[in-house]
Amino acid sequence: MKRYIGLVASAALVFQACHSDRNKTATATQATEAVKLISPEFNADSAYSYTKTQVDFGPRIPSTSAHEKCAFYLVNKLKSFGGKVTVQEAQVKTYDGKSHQLKNILVSFYPEKKQRILVTAHWDARPFSDQDPDPNMKDKAFDAANDGASGVAVILEMARQLQKKETNVGVDFILWDIEDYGKANDETPNEQTWCTGSQYWVKHQPAAAVKPLYAINLDMVGGANAQFTQDEVSRKYASNIAAKVWSIADEIGYGSYFLNIPSGNLIDDHFWINQAGIPAIDIIHFTDASGFYMNWHTQLDNLNNIDKNTLKAVGQTVLETIYRESPAA
Repeated sequence: MKRYIGLVASAALVFQACHSDRNKTATATQATEAVKLISPEFNADSAYSYTKTQVDFGPRIPSTSAHEKCAFYLVNKLKSFGGKVTVQEAQVKTYDGKSHQLKNILVSFYPEKKQRILVTAHWDARPFSDQDPDPNMKDKAFDAANDGASGVAVILEMARQLQKKETNVGVDFILWDIEDYGKANDETPNEQTWCTGSQYWVKHQPAAAVKPLYAINLDMVGGANAQFTQDEVSRKYASNIAAKVWSIADEIGYGSYFLNIPSGNLIDDHFWINQAGIPAIDIIHFTDASGFYMNWHTQLDNLNNIDKNTLKAVGQTVLETIYRESPAA
């Protein structure tokens, strides 16, 4: 990730102090004890382990051995959880003229259910840490533990939990490839050098494909003291979905992560999903006041800066949202 286009002024944007991990955990525990969850318990230790496994392959940069090994791992792990897995492959060119094999990983649970929810995240790593404050590091690869592995890890743990209790609606996951290989300061319309995987998927949707009720994209969902705001694209195309997810987060004790305030225009995978006629929101570590996750596209986006409490907050919130869905009559 990412691209951020401008700021929006908002009287609703107020200062909210960051809580310590201890206070956040205690508050969430008290709330979830008071509110009976419909969903299975999301295991943050498992999600952390899935993050580590991805990072241990090395930076998952397209056309590298680490990328190939991670793809093999993700496909087989999702199959082991009972998912119906397909890999959408294509030869694509990135903005620098290089050719890469794109691998979007598509997974379905309860494929017989006609009404469906889609959850997505990107699994590739940016090839360079161009936001690093050290000029000597800007061309070097980085672990992409948060901006890449964390969203995938949350999906893996949700997939594991889906085996345990049937949902009322079908659930699809997509792991996007070549999302983070965009040109810095991209001036193309809608910054098209980014989000290659989701753009390809949208352009190659079968005409008869059943559209999900809505989609949730996860991006940078493992940093300590993360703050998730409602970006302009989410509010424009899927305000009711954003309101529902943020409300559930608050109800089950994660309101200190999911801030009920608006933020500016983000071009992320959810933008392209919306172009396919699927209402989509973004859960991403971003506020207008502080910008993206502090270690975004730097050498410090590593496993040491992944927080289990944040993985838990996001995973449990999205899982609870899915399990609360009832099929329309």
